[in-house]
Amino acid sequence: MWSFFARDPVKDFNYDILPDTQDKSGIWTLHRGKRKTGGEPLSVFVYEVSTGTEEQTQLAKAAFKRMKTLRHPNILAYVDGLETEKSLYLVTEQVTPLAAHLKAQSERGGSGELEVSWGLHQTVKALSFLVNDCHLLHNNLGIWAVFVDRAGEWKLGGLDHMTPENGDASTSLPSAKAVHPEMDKYDAPESPNSGEKWAGDVWRLGCLIWEVFNGPLPRASSLRSLGKIPKALVPHYCELVGANARARPNPARFLQNCRAPGGFLSNSFVESNLFLEEIQIKDPAEKQQFFQDLSENLDSFPEDFCKHKVLPQLLTAFEFGNAGAVVLTPLFKVGKFLSAEEYQQKIIPVIVKMFSSTDRAMRIRLLQQMEQFVQYLNDAAVNSQIFPHVVHGFTDTNPAIREQTVKSMLLLAPKLNESNLNQELMRHFARLQARDEQGPIRCNTTVCLGKIAPYLNAGTRQRVLISAFSRATKDPFPASRAAGVLGFAATHNYYSVTESAARVLPTLCTLTVDPDKNVRDQAFKAIKNFLTKLETVSEDPTKLAEIGLYTIANLQVGLATSEAVKKQSSDWSSSGWDADDSWSNEKEADGQGQSSPGEETWGNDWEEEGTTAPATKSAALLEGVRLASEYDWDSKGATQTDFLANVSQRAMPTPIATVRRGAEPAGDWGAEESWESVDGSQAGLSKAELAKKKREERRKELEAKRAERKAVKGPLKLGARKLD
Repeated sequence: MWSFFARDPVKDFNYDILPDTQDKSGIWTLHRGKRKTGGEPLSVFVYEVSTGTEEQTQLAKAAFKRMKTLRHPNILAYVDGLETEKSLYLVTEQVTPLAAHLKAQSERGGSGELEVSWGLHQTVKALSFLVNDCHLLHNNLGIWAVFVDRAGEWKLGGLDHMTPENGDASTSLPSAKAVHPEMDKYDAPESPNSGEKWAGDVWRLGCLIWEVFNGPLPRASSLRSLGKIPKALVPHYCELVGANARARPNPARFLQNCRAPGGFLSNSFVESNLFLEEIQIKDPAEKQQFFQDLSENLDSFPEDFCKHKVLPQLLTAFEFGNAGAVVLTPLFKVGKFLSAEEYQQKIIPVIVKMFSSTDRAMRIRLLQQMEQFVQYLNDAAVNSQIFPHVVHGFTDTNPAIREQTVKSMLLLAPKLNESNLNQELMRHFARLQARDEQGPIRCNTTVCLGKIAPYLNAGTRQRVLISAFSRATKDPFPASRAAGVLGFAATHNYYSVTESAARVLPTLCTLTVDPDKNVRDQAFKAIKNFLTKLETVSEDPTKLAEIGLYTIANLQVGLATSEAVKKQSSDWSSSGWDADDSWSNEKEADGQGQSSPGEETWGNDWEEEGTTAPATKSAALLEGVRLASEYDWDSKGATQTDFLANVSQRAMPTPIATVRRGAEPAGDWGAEESWESVDGSQAGLSKAELAKKKREERRKELEAKRAERKAVKGPLKLGARKLD
């Protein structure tokens, strides 16, 4: 029992003190520490009673008491404490002495004025709180009494000599110079109580400013030399160290003067910090505007501040403030400062949650900036939590989202599992290439397929590639036909010699008379290389395994070929072809034949030789519907997104004349249509004649089917049994 009362309380202290580093802070020794449960980093101020004088012990106990009772954002935060007969332990948030922080910053190029301006703002605000709200005098202000936390925020400490402004002599504490004689140079020249109550603290504030910019103060007379003090701060600094004690400003007035337009404390960094401190009470519109401006300002903000202050506010704004897509740009900018582990812990959970959002602005910004975070995504999260939401973009009515979704597959494909990559993704790609009304989207679908081909399994490549690229060569959009040719070239190593001769070369040969010269040129190059490959194998069959004329890097129509497509657009637009002469716009009388989404498959529909993609025709778009390059976002914070191909869509006459089956699209970008080739004997007919003939054929076909069904059902109604 007696052992319980005699045990050392230090052993039960819930904090470990790390002895490897320590700094002197007045009568205290500053150690790095951590919480035993959880490992949270902290700072521990230790005072050894045995090594100190009676006066120092009195000061240490007074500071211990003050730290426990004072709470302010700009004053060093008290966490815990322990007082024994031998020592005093004061646990605070993790901090570094300001002098050590400035020295470390100077070795890395020096602290910027933005960081110092905010630090001084915090220090003066803390002093104003003590003087005007608590009616206390600090009596120990200086560079040794200021500390810096992980975010670069300055915190006022050193409360050893703090006294009430009207305290009597019995409660007064020893002065700083009585304990440390070398502190005499920081005392104001006038006699005590000859000026305002804050005169002494304000004088020491001037000394602090001098030391921040010029280093340690050698003597009191050095205050007359401005040194490196910024010009915007000089007039206000001179007021602090003026000879007339009564003319020295109150800390609150000094802060107000420096915050005036053109003042040292009037800048974007201080404004952003002040907004973040009050963000919970700001209007949603103000928050939206702040986060939009923040992205531009982050480049000039200190790294530690971005990581430890801006990032938590961004995450909180998304989780609880409904900030939406506007937080994404600054969030990813701050993410560049994080380690891989920190990124995984702090940002990835938020990104995964964002993908489930129905906000279009949020979705398209995530897709546009996926390159910044995709390397941190694990395969399981991509397949189970991200990909199921991303695929909705393939069928979105907004063409800009469809385009960005296709581009994102280049980044996600290496992480997709067998089912998502070879089945789900191929199904959507087939529908886009066959049905999408935007030429650049069809083109980029072909490009993306060529680039992700190495990730497909052998069976899917065998079933998909030739069919997909063959369909692309029949597309009315020239860039899509060129993409089909170069897709063949880029994936040549996946085709057997027989396939190259029997399927690839015949398809390419039809493009040697293509109306677009760029397509013809690409076709001739591809044909020559395939022939060279076949000729080499014919001469020496043993070289079959050595041939590799192309690699995946040869796919030149990539997701950044807007200039080439623009050139093609100008080439065909100047050739005199008109969109109205290239395809028919007549509807079927019965309105049947419309396909539903999801029915496309690479193995069957793309192998139909006569099937072509829909012709692109600007003039045929319904009123109010715009091309993707013209698409303008709504007012919810999104910006205009250019199409990857970024072209004005004008249709080309295609090698195979086409007619559209099904009803006209009802103003929906995602409307599904079915397309079929027209027999060559009908190519000379006019639109009206062609449509009339088609309707007549369809009517006869339906009548024949009805007659057949009627003949079959007739005997059954009489009870007759159908014979084998």
